[in-house]
Amino acid sequence: MRLSQLPRRLLAATCAAAVLLLGVARAQLPTLGDGSEMTSGAERKLGERIARELYRDPDYIDDPVLVEYVQGIWQRLLAAARSRGELTNELDERFAWTVLLGKDRTVNAFALPGGWMGLNLGLVSVTANDDELASVLAHELSHVTQRHISRLMAQEKQQTPLMIAAMVLGAVVASRNPQAGGALMTGGQALAMQNQLNFSRDMEREADRVGWQVMTGAGFAPGGMAAMFEKLEQSSRLNDFGGYPYLRSHPLTSERIGEARGRLGTVPPAPPVSVLEHSLAQARSRVLMDSRFDALRRWQALDGDRVTSALPDKLANAYESAFASTLLRDFQRSDGAIAAAYALVREAPGKKDVRAERSVALLQAQSLIARGESARAVGVLQPYVGEGARPGPVVPVLGVDEDTVVVEQDVRLHPRDPSASVLV
Repeated sequence: MRLSQLPRRLLAATCAAAVLLLGVARAQLPTLGDGSEMTSGAERKLGERIARELYRDPDYIDDPVLVEYVQGIWQRLLAAARSRGELTNELDERFAWTVLLGKDRTVNAFALPGGWMGLNLGLVSVTANDDELASVLAHELSHVTQRHISRLMAQEKQQTPLMIAAMVLGAVVASRNPQAGGALMTGGQALAMQNQLNFSRDMEREADRVGWQVMTGAGFAPGGMAAMFEKLEQSSRLNDFGGYPYLRSHPLTSERIGEARGRLGTVPPAPPVSVLEHSLAQARSRVLMDSRFDALRRWQALDGDRVTSALPDKLANAYESAFASTLLRDFQRSDGAIAAAYALVREAPGKKDVRAERSVALLQAQSLIARGESARAVGVLQPYVGEGARPGPVVPVLGVDEDTVVVEQDVRLHPRDPSASVLV
């Protein structure tokens, strides 16, 4: 994705931060030489300054359940990139490799310098399964591992990294405060610099190819990327109101879509996954994208009873009602919807879906903690510790009080591993 098309997520105060960046970073970030790439250390510093503003933005969300779900996908992709040699030891150690979630409803994901990734809940809500979501994350990951950001900066020899950083921040500020943004992006010159940041079609094709290899190497279905492209292509025909930035920054040419389809059948099919678990992640994303009181009342009213024949939709309805009821502190109604969700998961045909059942248990634990019953919450979660639903015995911390003990496992050895924290 182009750096200048970050979602509308930074504060208007970013203008002042960008000005400060120009003064502070001048001694730390090198100017570009004759075609040489930006060093990994300089790129990390540049990314840190941009990511710092994202962390401060009101749209940034650190929901433990969704973070864990996305991390489960993200860590598999990183492992595959390492095994394939796409992720070198230097970049693995120097870059952040962190996914930041935003409540923004727009369908978007983006790569930042230094290994930070942004993912809007709007994109999570439109993906049909984790294969489609993995295809987007793998594509953005490949932009970073292939050093596309650095290479783009090197193409413009008279640009410095800190000028680009100020331009990026100014573009985002302009989406919220045109006058403040104009202070950083002056007229046509700034707009011209913006356009120079677009990933070339060759880079997009490379990210498609490498990303596809990474996602299939991680065990995701090879059709995930083709399915996502087809979905976005259809959306581009039906929606032209600016709600799909991913479409504009990743032009879906017929060639790219054809190449994605042509790769099908070149690898063995992936093992079956929990479609229900992804439906629950979608449901949680939809509620968190709009958690105003009136919206929560609408989610609560679903009660799992909306007329639909599809099991994932029924389950999503029940989850949305239970989650909204928990946020509204209507615990009696939350308990009823949670019981309905458990019943739907356990009545699903085939092998027991532990991952989906565990997702419901996490919501039940959150509801119990919200009413001060942490001991019961621990009992609800205990059967799922070590079930292998996620890499490692992961149970996210939904809230703690004096009755809840958080055990840190191997934090010093694995500081970035989400499985280091377990609620017991």
